[in-house]
Amino acid sequence: MELRQLELFIGIAESGAYSRAAMRLSISQPVLSRQIKALEDELGVALFHRTGRGVTLTEAGALLEQYARGLVETARSAAAAVKAIGGAPSGPVVVGMPASISTVLSVSLIEAFRRAYPGMSLKFMEGYSGHVLEWLAAGRTDIAVLYDAPRLSIPALPTEALLTDELFLLGPASDPAGVGRGPVPAARLSRIPMILPSRPHGIRVLVDESLDSIGLAPNVEMEIDAMHSMLRLVESGLGYAVLSYSCVAAQIAQRRMRIWRIVHPTITRTLVIATSTQRPSTHAVRALGTLLRRQIQDLVDQGRWAPDASVFS
Repeated sequence: MELRQLELFIGIAESGAYSRAAMRLSISQPVLSRQIKALEDELGVALFHRTGRGVTLTEAGALLEQYARGLVETARSAAAAVKAIGGAPSGPVVVGMPASISTVLSVSLIEAFRRAYPGMSLKFMEGYSGHVLEWLAAGRTDIAVLYDAPRLSIPALPTEALLTDELFLLGPASDPAGVGRGPVPAARLSRIPMILPSRPHGIRVLVDESLDSIGLAPNVEMEIDAMHSMLRLVESGLGYAVLSYSCVAAQIAQRRMRIWRIVHPTITRTLVIATSTQRPSTHAVRALGTLLRRQIQDLVDQGRWAPDASVFS
């Protein structure tokens, strides 16, 4: 029993006559008759009753039709899926990332995504790195870009390190705490009025552990868990924060904030891309992963991710 025979059988069943089926299937009627006769001989049953107006299915034919339609549809779907691997990716894909990354990446990523993959739909989910990990583990997102910070244990997920991200001290343009010029020892964060997220946010853990390593603790005057609110407070002169340069490149360029390198110790974290094991690794997901890597590298090459010496106070 061949797939082509089943397709011809279904064509006759739908047309109700060999002659109409032959025209519809672009095949000669004698060839069509021979194919169905071979199928009937193989199965040992008649599949059609011949009437004055055409043909109708026998009981055996009606039973075969139930199976034949499923087999033909499955074969067509399999062929389409396999062919799609070599063609343009399509379908929906869900990406998750923290606000600190989305602020830098989302616009350029969406623009590049629309140009490169018009057949795909993209959904963004934004949250803390811990939440993004939970979404990946639960299969709510296909792929994510996030920071692998201390105590933020990435479960058994496929991950790839993209870059090492340095954290900097950010302050009001007026520098009310008198931080001054040049690199700032981490110990100064125990005296500067700090605006930091609450634990277990990754940045807070990093700052706490860095200062703990030298026997100190940050001078936290406000805990703010929303990055944009934190930056507005810093701009307003109400305190200092610790963030990646990429989050504030525009504010620094416009002299709305000042930036200092933190030393002794330097505070860093790793940017990774991770994929869910609860969702299939489709062509669309792999295409988005490639695009994410390219976009991040472009931002690094443009100087948007790490500052050059000219931006420091």
